[in-house]
This record gives sequence, structure tokens and C-alpha cells, in this order.
Amino acid sequence: MAVEPIKINSLTSLAHAITLIDQEWREHHYLEMTIKRKAGQRTLTQNKALHLFLTQLAATLNEAGFDMRRTLKHDAEIPWSPENAKEFLWRPIQKALTLKTSTTEITTVEPTLIHETLCRHLGQKLGIECPEWPTRK
Repeated sequence: MAVEPIKINSLTSLAHAITLIDQEWREHHYLEMTIKRKAGQRTLTQNKALHLFLTQLAATLNEAGFDMRRTLKHDAEIPWSPENAKEFLWRPIQKALTLKTSTTEITTVEPTLIHETLCRHLGQKLGIECPEWPTRK
């Protein structure tokens, strides 16, 4: 009897998979497994974290006096918003690292890479300490 595929993407789902494997082994004494390593599309929780981070980043840049003109070298003084932080800071780095244009296309591991790269860049170029990536805490 075939068991439905199991996606392991957290410690909870890993524990569930281990329990299921143990139960199947004890009952049938034979298992055949295939393991695929693929990061899935970013989760809704990661999407919420991304937009919270962008909101915090926009506030951090504005509070430090780095409006868009000063940061991007335009003539008009434009305060940062989550939307333009996404478009002018996050998305260019995302495209360079992943070749993906939409945040809906990124995998579960790519937001961390993009965040680290963006924060390193802003730290080196502007001396800005980025907000940490939001967590559930």
C-alpha cells in the first residue's frame, strides 16, 4: 500500500515523518523511500515577514535621514514606504540572486539570502543597521 508523499519543511513535519516511518517499518518490515531536495515556494508566513521587514526597513531608512533621493541619487526628496523599499531595494537584489521578478516565485530559503545580502549592502554603503528578519515571537 502506497503512503501519500510527505513534505518535510519544519521540525514538526520532520517528527511526524519519523513517526510514520517507524510505524510503517514496525508493521511491514520493508520500506522503499525516495528523497527529493527542493525548496518550495515561500510560505504565507514568510510573505507576512517580508512585508513587515519592508515596513521596518522603510521606517529605519526614514529615521536615519536616508530618503530615496539620498539613497538612490534622485533630485526629489521621497520618503521610503514598504512598497518602494520592495521595488527599489528588495526586488533588484532578488532578481540578481534568483533571476525571479516576483516575490511570489521565491522559495522558502531565498528570503533569508536576499535579506542578508540587502542588509550587508545597506550596512556597508550607508552604515544602516537593518531590522532583523521578523519571527513569530
